[in-house]
Amino acid sequence: MPTPLPVPIEFELPEGWRAAPPDEVGAPGAAFIALHPQPDHGFTANITIDGEYRPGGATLSEIAHESVERLRQAATSVVVTGRREIGSADAPGFTQTLAVSADIGGVGRHLVQSQVYLSLLDVADPRERAVIRLVLTATASQYPAIVNDFQDFVRTVRPDTSPAT
Repeated sequence: MPTPLPVPIEFELPEGWRAAPPDEVGAPGAAFIALHPQPDHGFTANITIDGEYRPGGATLSEIAHESVERLRQAATSVVVTGRREIGSADAPGFTQTLAVSADIGGVGRHLVQSQVYLSLLDVADPRERAVIRLVLTATASQYPAIVNDFQDFVRTVRPDTSPAT
């Protein structure tokens, strides 16, 4: 069962990408996962979405650093290849790119992760800050061909302000 996001969002998937049940594809902590239609040497590139309430003063950069440290516990190596703030004061964001070496299903993989962190206020209680994390994971060889899909996807993410049904 997907893990619900702290605030509702809406987005558009890139052409050809398909949603998959997080539990069935080994991502039980994700709220949403999408799979690329073309695996690369047995690895399927994916976009995952998760999030949590993050009250307090942790910056998006600090939250991103926490993600790197968690990933380091599961991977053979993790190298941060880029980090920068994005967005505006009203809609802050942070992005980082990671080179990851990991053993996945008994196969050594060289992966690239693009992580985007978005800070959103809860529309029901604007004092509550939620951080949504969007992650593209792809093989190092496939990454250059699909990173634009991820960037296009990120541009479509926005709070879902439609009335609850």
